Amino acid sequence: KMTLLLALVTLISAFGSSFQYGYNVSVINSPAPYMQDFYNRTYWDRNGNPMDSSFQTLLWSLTVSMFPLGGFIGSLLVWPLVNNCGRKGTLLINNLLSIVAAVLMGTSELAKTFEVIILSRIVMGIYAGLASNVVPMFLGELSPRNLRGAIGVVPQLFITLGILVAQILGLNGILGNEEGWPILLGLTGIPSLIQLLTLPFFPESPRYLLIQKGNEEQARQALQKLRGWDDVDVEIEEMRQEDRSEREEGQFTVFSLCTFRGLRWQLISIIVMMMGQQLSGINAVFYYADRIFESAGVESSSIQYVTVSTGAINVVMTLLAVFIVESLGRRILLLAGFGLCCGSCAVLTLALNLQTTVPWMSYLSIVCVIVYIIGHAIGASPIPFVMITEMFLQSSRPAAFMVGGSVHWLSNFTVGLVFLYMEAGLGPYIFLIFCAICLATMVYIFFIVPETKNKTFMEINKIMAKRNKVEIQDDKEEFKDFHTVPGGQAEEKEISSSEL
Repeated sequence: KMTLLLALVTLISAFGSSFQYGYNVSVINSPAPYMQDFYNRTYWDRNGNPMDSSFQTLLWSLTVSMFPLGGFIGSLLVWPLVNNCGRKGTLLINNLLSIVAAVLMGTSELAKTFEVIILSRIVMGIYAGLASNVVPMFLGELSPRNLRGAIGVVPQLFITLGILVAQILGLNGILGNEEGWPILLGLTGIPSLIQLLTLPFFPESPRYLLIQKGNEEQARQALQKLRGWDDVDVEIEEMRQEDRSEREEGQFTVFSLCTFRGLRWQLISIIVMMMGQQLSGINAVFYYADRIFESAGVESSSIQYVTVSTGAINVVMTLLAVFIVESLGRRILLLAGFGLCCGSCAVLTLALNLQTTVPWMSYLSIVCVIVYIIGHAIGASPIPFVMITEMFLQSSRPAAFMVGGSVHWLSNFTVGLVFLYMEAGLGPYIFLIFCAICLATMVYIFFIVPETKNKTFMEINKIMAKRNKVEIQDDKEEFKDFHTVPGGQAEEKEISSSEL
């Protein structure tokens, strides 16, 4: 069941970390003209002559692209930090990055320095790279298996909320104006400050305490607090079994993960899902949305409100995913999500090409954008992170998040880098590329990715072992009666599955 403590730690982790990731993705879109004007003025004050337009373009593209580049660097720090500082400890350290960057961005105009904004965007990227990986890992390890999917979608819900809040606060009448933009950038530190003050009162991941720290007593206490009852023996036993089955392998590094046959299909699966998530064109659809609405006859003064409404649809559909992921399962949502994205990209290509000759096609393109956002929100965005938590055991999970996170951010960076060039060359046909990527990802998921709903980590491992064509020990077969086996006998049965 969902206890108050589990609900609070989920909300504080997601609000204090995932929320800022979404907020910073979207926050510089609205005030862009005012920020560029500030770059120009600062340059003029220093040099006495105006900034060259190509130099301004370079500075602005750096401001935008440093965020995903920082995200990639942050992903590379996941493995060492979560293993040495714990999941909760990493989130607390990470908050300091966000607070420092928020103060620097908020005071940049007073200090008359635009370099600080670009530097802060890298720092916020590192922060988001860590947050986007550590929060799903932390919450996945805290959750009971019947709530793991729903709780695993909550970070994505807060990412979409962050995007929406940044869109609302960025409206011209609120903070998206000449006076308000430094405040808009600086606000990102507030959720981090709240998390820094409250998260220390909540327990660390019981799996981390037992399997990596070897402290069963602390793990038991943490579990009892999270579950709201004293009898946690079955879960402790499952963790012990996972610990014993992995002990000979030790902690996986990224290299050992990539070369280990027993985790081959899990690794390929997360790489495919993460690439599919980012290369399926979500950033391009949001980027194109304004022009699509404009061509459909929406007045330019109203476009920012329509953009806010797409952000709201994103939040509502991700919230729906939280409630349906445990009943429908992960596979259905992944297939439906990528399927909707694939179909809407195909129809959108047609609609954009015909909208000059067929008047109602511009309205069809708006419908396609909305359907695409719904598809991404229910499946393609939230579920891959849930799957990383579920498809890997404790010793390989940090390295798996490091690989998955790096692929996520590199793909994000690549789309940002090449999209404008591709769009210049291909025009509306660019959406056919996204359509093909969605289709390929969907086919892969259909044939390879198993349903993980309501299964223990060990049961999922057993399903994947068959796919990897590796031996699996009998101890895992007998796991269902595991807690009834006397201690000494269990120890004998639990020979390590290092051949796995």
